[in-house]
Amino acid sequence: MTAARRVDLGAHVREGAPRDWVAALGSTGPDQSMALRELHALMIRAAGHQVWRMRAALPDPSPGAVDVIVNQAADEAMTALLGKLHTFQGRSRFTTWAFKFAILQAATEVRRLQWQHREVELRDVELRPSPAHDGPELSAEGNDLAGAVAEAMRQVLTPYQRRIAVALLVDAVPIDVLAERLGTSRGALYKTLHDVRVRLRCELTAKGYLPVSHDSSNQGTTTDNDPDVSPTPTAGTK
Repeated sequence: MTAARRVDLGAHVREGAPRDWVAALGSTGPDQSMALRELHALMIRAAGHQVWRMRAALPDPSPGAVDVIVNQAADEAMTALLGKLHTFQGRSRFTTWAFKFAILQAATEVRRLQWQHREVELRDVELRPSPAHDGPELSAEGNDLAGAVAEAMRQVLTPYQRRIAVALLVDAVPIDVLAERLGTSRGALYKTLHDVRVRLRCELTAKGYLPVSHDSSNQGTTTDNDPDVSPTPTAGTK
């Protein structure tokens, strides 16, 4: 069994790990060296867990190939975390915060490999009829709503916004893969997708297809429990 498969996510902290990770990682000398070793070991465990969960999607799911991906993801995640070390506010355990970097990076690596030989087609919206097996009434309602969504997309979205929406929401292209192919960033695509949703909701609400919503609960703030982790360029994002 490889090191990547011997994953114990319950063992967050090994004996000898620093009590104050931020101070240790920001110091110099033996304390920093020890903290870096412990952090890398933690990243290996977290990345290993995620890659082995997703290994069926890999072109080569062999243990050796998985170990390569795990180590690369752990290295990239560690680099990303150290670059954001100053943002840690102690609202969660440091190890929990660190695990999220590794898990996100590992998932990004798997998706990148899964799509590396697949073509990303930026196509415009198409109106597809609802499946007939839903019954005549449901089929009619589905076709009506699908037609309304397609018409709203043509009316209120730019051609670029429509193609991004179709790629991400219909064709299920991973956002980091699409960012790499387009030479843009995840953040830019998230912004486009947010604008798409706002415009479509306004249009469909005005046409009576959606109820009026006064919910503003999605305007939260980022905390340690939800770190803003952006994969590095070698993980498929520019």
